[in-house]
Amino acid sequence: MKLLWLYWNPPREAFRIPYIDHPILWYGILFVIGFTVGYFLAIKIVQNELLRKTKLSIAEAHKTSHHYVDRLLWFVTAGTIIGARLGHVFFYEWPRYREHWVDIFKVWEGGLASHGGTLGVLIALWLFHFTTKRYLPFSLLNWIDIVSIPTAFVGCCIRIGNFINQEILGTQTTLPWGVIFGNPADGSVPEPRHPVQLYESLTYFATFIFLLILWKKYHALKRPGLVSGLFFIIVFGSRFIFEVWKQPMSLMLDESFIQTGQLLSIPFILLGVGLSAFGPKLSRER
Repeated sequence: MKLLWLYWNPPREAFRIPYIDHPILWYGILFVIGFTVGYFLAIKIVQNELLRKTKLSIAEAHKTSHHYVDRLLWFVTAGTIIGARLGHVFFYEWPRYREHWVDIFKVWEGGLASHGGTLGVLIALWLFHFTTKRYLPFSLLNWIDIVSIPTAFVGCCIRIGNFINQEILGTQTTLPWGVIFGNPADGSVPEPRHPVQLYESLTYFATFIFLLILWKKYHALKRPGLVSGLFFIIVFGSRFIFEVWKQPMSLMLDESFIQTGQLLSIPFILLGVGLSAFGPKLSRER
């Protein structure tokens, strides 16, 4: 069985920018890939929804979707980074950052939390909807549904980046698919671990395909709250399970009973159930 263990120690840097000698990390490349694919997919989804909800021509819907998704990208990117950073700071390492608050701004050193990123995106979507609701026939819940589909793909890319970075480590295992990280980000001893980053990445990719099919084949966006509700249930439900095989990360809570990630996932799972059940009542389609 030991012969099947994978020794994993790739370079974190993909390359360096000439002249300024600035490193470009694989994590950053995967982050950009995820957002780029999400951007073009969002344009397609918004265009289709505009054609369904309005009397715009295909050319007009295409132009309108480009214009507003361009703006949406800025809101979502800012919400993701700010929310994920503050989530890590306050959910996992506040005792450290309380003493070194300048380090909060050092995002390049790592430290992003998906739960905080999700909250940040939800706030960003609310702000985006507030500034565009007079021009577009979408409710806030419509936007959450639309963004949920590409977000699952972004999550898949980010977890692959975590795997390359050798961070968010799993617990020790004797299973044949265990991975020995040669240079763990936390400085721990190299030993066979659950590749929880890949567990999550595969789950998020499967979720992306599932939601994509629901939208494309079954027109699920006609029922507000269904797509986003399923997204929250599957993504954070799986996150609750996978936390069992993760190393404790919080400096604030005793994680002997429940992991911080599990605790933070519960509200999102409940939100997913609520959106799936009561979405149409919460959304006002114009």
